[in-house]
Amino acid sequence: SFFEKERDRLTAEISSGFEELLSSSNNLNRKLEEVLGMTREYETIAALWQSFHELMRGHSDDGDVSAETEQQPHGLPGTGGH
Repeated sequence: SFFEKERDRLTAEISSGFEELLSSSNNLNRKLEEVLGMTREYETIAALWQSFHELMRGHSDDGDVSAETEQQPHGLPGTGGH
């Protein structure tokens, strides 16, 4: 009958919509996992640079004072003095 055909068509359409929603949700989940993985990598790199900065800062504190006055002023891009 017409009712049964229409019901089957609508059921198939709804089922297809749910499959598309599930696929999109899985894709979003993968992208979020990629972003979280990238932020973890940046944290690792930032920690490495921080330890390098602290090491170099400690090394320059041990040097003579005249070498420190010859350095570029702090705050210039590329000097590390933020």
